Amino acid sequence: MALKIVDKHERPWGWYENLLEGEKYKVKKIVVFPEQQISLQYHYHREEHWTVVEGSGYVTIGEEVHHATVGKNYIIPVKKTHRLYGDTNGITIIEVQLGDKCIEEDIVRLQDDYDRI
Repeated sequence: MALKIVDKHERPWGWYENLLEGEKYKVKKIVVFPEQQISLQYHYHREEHWTVVEGSGYVTIGEEVHHATVGKNYIIPVKKTHRLYGDTNGITIIEVQLGDKCIEEDIVRLQDDYDRI
């Protein structure tokens, strides 16, 4: 069975596709361009599970910074600050959101390179 892409969203740091969603979950493919990063953020209503599938970069969770390479997995608890940065070739992850509200409005940005706070 082929996976149906729900929708694709361009961002200044890269793009993401919503691959699959249900009542209390969502699955995304997130691509961060080389030497770009998503905002430093947290969520009130969901945790996130990230798996690196292409490229490399850095994952920040709270105060910890991890060198992210293909096959590594990260769990981001509810209300925990986090960020994803792409190395010179960028990084691609599969993100699984689990929680009561898996919506874009549940992003609290603390710092953003693109003035979206």
